[in-house]
Amino acid sequence: MTHREAALRLNLLLFLHVVAQVWSYGPQQWPVPYRRFDRRPDVDSYCEALYPFCPTGDRDGRIPYLRDSDVISVYRLQTPVWEFKYGDLMGKFHIMHDAVGFSSSETGANYTMEWYELFQLGNCTFPHLRPEQYAPFWCNQGAACFFEGIDDLHWSQNGTLEKLGEITGNQFNDMAQWVQDDNKTGIYYETWTVRSDPSPNATVWFESYDCSQFVHRTYRKLTELGAKLSSRTQTNYTKIYLFSGEPTYLGNDSAIFGQPALKNLATDIRKFYHPFRPHQSFKDFAFSLLEAYKQVVLDKSFYLYYNFEYWHLPMKPPYIQITYEEVPLP
Repeated sequence: MTHREAALRLNLLLFLHVVAQVWSYGPQQWPVPYRRFDRRPDVDSYCEALYPFCPTGDRDGRIPYLRDSDVISVYRLQTPVWEFKYGDLMGKFHIMHDAVGFSSSETGANYTMEWYELFQLGNCTFPHLRPEQYAPFWCNQGAACFFEGIDDLHWSQNGTLEKLGEITGNQFNDMAQWVQDDNKTGIYYETWTVRSDPSPNATVWFESYDCSQFVHRTYRKLTELGAKLSSRTQTNYTKIYLFSGEPTYLGNDSAIFGQPALKNLATDIRKFYHPFRPHQSFKDFAFSLLEAYKQVVLDKSFYLYYNFEYWHLPMKPPYIQITYEEVPLP
């Protein structure tokens, strides 16, 4: 079989696969809903964080109960990503991490609440290619972290520490229950927002699920509970966009990597992720950048892993974009 015949055969199989999906489930919904789960799965021992997740927070994710008579101040917190390692370098590119702060008037205690990756950003964005395992292996979980104290210098020196409003102890306790429920069902991190183009009316194919999205959900919940939040400054947040034509659903691990008929697709997916493998030498990294550029820009192809399933994105200019755009308070 020639390469052209193999490509035509693969395209035909993918077409039939998509037709079967539409026939079974109806028209595709955009953006694809983020899938929630009944419980958080156990962590595979292969996944190991370089920096421990939530080292000073409660191991069971518990949030202290506050008296209804208490008045709690709510703070918007923002700082450059990896500030502990690179200072304000990422801030110059508007790549920011977001959190929410609380301060109790009765006890004087301060608290920080944030949502981030269990195994660092790279592991949540790209998989590991393990020799003993054909399907790419993902170390992708995110979770809420709640701990006592607000590092004023950390948040204000290169970012933002701004009071947005006040809530009662009862509103805080209701929010705390919502956080724990949200944390049990929203288990994985998603770096990318995928859109059809940069225009305001563009179709959104996939939404990100990251630290800023958690902050937005928290603000909305507080507003539902009766809080009045306002800011004196523009509330901007980092967004990382991919731009593509309409995505094509490919299937999950067992559908793609367990069927001999889709061996070429499985090989293409592994090949796509190879340039993004961790722990590369500087020389390998330089070659990997060229390889990634060829795949995304020249070949206009990207494989997205979303809801533990693969999608193909037919990429289009400007391909990728990092923005720092306003998301108003609810």
